[in-house]
Amino acid sequence: MVLFPEARAAVEAVADETPVWSDEFDIDQARATARAEAVGEPREDLAEIRDLDADGVPVRLYRPADARRGVVVHLHGGGFVFHDVDVHDAAARRLANRSGLAVLSVDYRRPPEHRFPAAPDDVDTVVSWLGREAAGLGVAGPRYVHGDSAGGNLALVAALRNPGAFAAVALVYPFLDPQAGFESYRTVADGFDPREAAWYWQQYAADPADLSNPDLAPLLSDRLATLPRTLIVTAEHDPLRDEGEALAGRLAESGVEVVATRYPGQVHGFWRHPAVFPSAEHLLHQVAAFLAAGH
Repeated sequence: MVLFPEARAAVEAVADETPVWSDEFDIDQARATARAEAVGEPREDLAEIRDLDADGVPVRLYRPADARRGVVVHLHGGGFVFHDVDVHDAAARRLANRSGLAVLSVDYRRPPEHRFPAAPDDVDTVVSWLGREAAGLGVAGPRYVHGDSAGGNLALVAALRNPGAFAAVALVYPFLDPQAGFESYRTVADGFDPREAAWYWQQYAADPADLSNPDLAPLLSDRLATLPRTLIVTAEHDPLRDEGEALAGRLAESGVEVVATRYPGQVHGFWRHPAVFPSAEHLLHQVAAFLAAGH
């Protein structure tokens, strides 16, 4: 297994950063840095962008020109702790334009200020609100849910908590296993140290018992068979690779229509950075095509 050159350069670029588990790490500064970096990203135009209040949860609606019926609920990654709708603004715009669907990006509450189950509860609130308001917003039609990394966890949990609410689920390298029990944590943790993963779960869980709650650790769910058709994307050099692929296998055995794709040579986080990773644009088109297949 060989890292592609752009992935190798990305891993080298972050090698000297202060790790999140260090006493010197500053969460607020890291959040501010991510927002500042996002400001410089190119942003595609859309027909409409609106900030809305979904029964107390901030959301941002993106509507492309000549949008098809329906809406994608987008849940951003960032280890549950980092990122927000502003950091994911450029990515949400690209998703809307490539899919031809409206995208609703959710600004769920984050730990350590708001621990589990604040984030999935916020997503449930948005799902309920969207069920009432979709027609008035002009996004009536099929609903889809999409998330990357920790957002993939939340997207999966949203579909499990709200059976029948979504026509499809798209998960990009989802963060699923608090126990880090899969071999990829020991063999392909390039640029994503397992100690970082453990730190995210420590911030997210309000109590050690939460780590075995299926609404936090959805691989433990007994409701996997209730899912609609599901896309699961993994990166070859990502400690989360094996848990995503294990989920795909379990869904297939449960009778769920599932498509699973591994991107060779890539590392965790590549989806959001098309200027760095050529594969990111191809992945975006794959997600868009998967969602469109249901129309």
